[in-house]
Amino acid sequence: MVMMATTADTLFEGRLLCRQHLRGYRFSIDAVLLAGFARIRPPVERVLDLCAGCGVVGLILAHRHPRLRVCGLELQPALAGLARGNGQDNGFAERYRVIQGDAREVDRYLEPESFELVVCNPPYRKGQTGRLNGSAEATIARHEAQGKIAEFVRAAAFGVQNRGRVLFVYPAARLGVLIQTMENQGLRVKRLQVVYSYPGVAAASLVLVEALKNGGEQCELLPPFFIYEHKNGAYSAAMKELYL
Repeated sequence: MVMMATTADTLFEGRLLCRQHLRGYRFSIDAVLLAGFARIRPPVERVLDLCAGCGVVGLILAHRHPRLRVCGLELQPALAGLARGNGQDNGFAERYRVIQGDAREVDRYLEPESFELVVCNPPYRKGQTGRLNGSAEATIARHEAQGKIAEFVRAAAFGVQNRGRVLFVYPAARLGVLIQTMENQGLRVKRLQVVYSYPGVAAASLVLVEALKNGGEQCELLPPFFIYEHKNGAYSAAMKELYL
């Protein structure tokens, strides 16, 4: 196996280490937003991180909540290896594990309804649309080359227990598709936050969605989230809080 060069990046003022490939998939702000959107409170003890990549979402949750047990599921062997190493380097070996496998075949690796919470930052660029990434690893991680949204939602519904919660970060322009797909799997949207780059921008960039398995109709629409104070500005106060 060819070893890929990595960088040792940190979050939370150096308290969390996350190694990433220098030339390949590297996590983006989507992952930080998703981890920040998660509400961890009893009875949540077991978390499944679908499409884990280098493990950053699960690592953030494990760092913030010492009692959590996190399982990552990642398709690409090199990324799964990175995630596994990151868990060990941060001292989470006893409560952070990574399975290298295909979310489309989730029943091969996991028991049904074995997690109280599932988080997912899926590949969400359709086929060959948008700017293709320079590496095969990044292309698979960001484009729907080896899995569609329906398959990732199905995997989440398989893994989460009845009345458990599923969290996705997804492009705002495709929100309708995500909601419909969740409904088809018995996941009822309960909390939703629209993410904008900065105040005054015309179109939202992302949505953060929390769904409840076999939940009721009520849905909480949160205030908009702004990543930056203004165009070409610094991070907003809300965004800065996610790095504390």
